[in-house]
Amino acid sequence: MGAHRWQRTRVAGLGNRPCGVHIAGMNDAMLVFDRRAVRLHRDRAAATVGQVSDVLRDAAERLLDRLDDTTRRFTRALDVGGRGVVAPLLRARGLEVVSCDLSPAMAADNGGPAVAADEEWLPFAPASFDLVIASLALHWVNDLPGALIQLRQALHPDGLLLASLPALGTLGELRQALTEAEAALTGGAAPRVSPFPELRDCAGLLQRAGFALPVVDLEEIRLLYAEPLALLRDLRAAGETSALRLRDRRMPSRALFPLALSSLPTDTDRVPVTVRLAVLTGWAPGPGQPKPLRPGSARTDLADVLRSPPGGN
Repeated sequence: MGAHRWQRTRVAGLGNRPCGVHIAGMNDAMLVFDRRAVRLHRDRAAATVGQVSDVLRDAAERLLDRLDDTTRRFTRALDVGGRGVVAPLLRARGLEVVSCDLSPAMAADNGGPAVAADEEWLPFAPASFDLVIASLALHWVNDLPGALIQLRQALHPDGLLLASLPALGTLGELRQALTEAEAALTGGAAPRVSPFPELRDCAGLLQRAGFALPVVDLEEIRLLYAEPLALLRDLRAAGETSALRLRDRRMPSRALFPLALSSLPTDTDRVPVTVRLAVLTGWAPGPGQPKPLRPGSARTDLADVLRSPPGGN
């Protein structure tokens, strides 16, 4: 794994924006991902995910850092798709942890109570946990609004969801290189990198799923690879190879990947790869949470405020 560094950018105001992303009454034409392929990729990666544990742990630690921003103390957590990295970090904080993963083999890597479960059909009773962590675990889900609703239902009132998923711009260098290389070789290009949501879509998803006080932040990770082929090996080791339903299932041209990788930009003789993580924070509604005022209930006229001189009484 090449050297990497992190940059954090706070994105303000996203919790109040509407979102048009919602999947209801899903049919085959609306399914973006092949869930069987997702499971098979994760089954295979259960034996190799340790090769990328440093990056996965970095992402998980950045996500869990947000627990230090609240005075609320949690006791029982659900780890969704943590790939053997998240559960130990939560236990180190003194929490009881249950892990789940679409892959039975990956679920078994968590070193504690774990179940094989589809994120779109979670088996947990309402109010089973006071904390849910989904670190890089929800981006292969077809019905993401439905999955978020189920996660909210699994939380106690005033329970917390922390989730991260790749946002638009992730693997942008690889996407462009593959598209241009395949177009040059065949005159067309098949989708080979998963579509990723925009930040405003993520904030809207939290609102639609019924979470209170939704916030979305951006974590930008820049990885530097000494050789570009190592990027493809890492994606495979993590179980992140393409599971698009419309992926080209034919064997690609032998020239495709060498041509694409040779065209990746370099930075001081290394290949930079950008990962943009949308970090989602939302609370299950509870009686003690602050709530917006009812429209029309304000006691101060905005016109009076605007007429007041700066610093005046």
